[in-house]
Amino acid sequence: MSLKFTYKEQEISVGDSVKVNYKIKEKDKERLQAFDGVVLAITGTGENKNFIVQKTASDAVKVERIFPINSPWIDSIKKLRSPKTKIRRAKLYYLRNPKARTI
Repeated sequence: MSLKFTYKEQEISVGDSVKVNYKIKEKDKERLQAFDGVVLAITGTGENKNFIVQKTASDAVKVERIFPINSPWIDSIKKLRSPKTKIRRAKLYYLRNPKARTI
């Protein structure tokens, strides 16, 4: 259970909003595509760490993507902001399907 990892002297933890620029290869071209969202979980140990990022797309559809930290396809990871309160969970899976309160 890892709560944080270091990427190019930048410490990223669970609950942070990040922007991941990764390379996409289309036929003979390469381009960068940004994926920004909240880090839900960090799994693995040592060189085999992965992190899950969840973003909200159009019409409140949530999209998750798993990134290996040491992938050559990742161009950069930028920390946009930290959570307002202290995160007390290692995995934020409860953000996947929030329940609406009914009266």
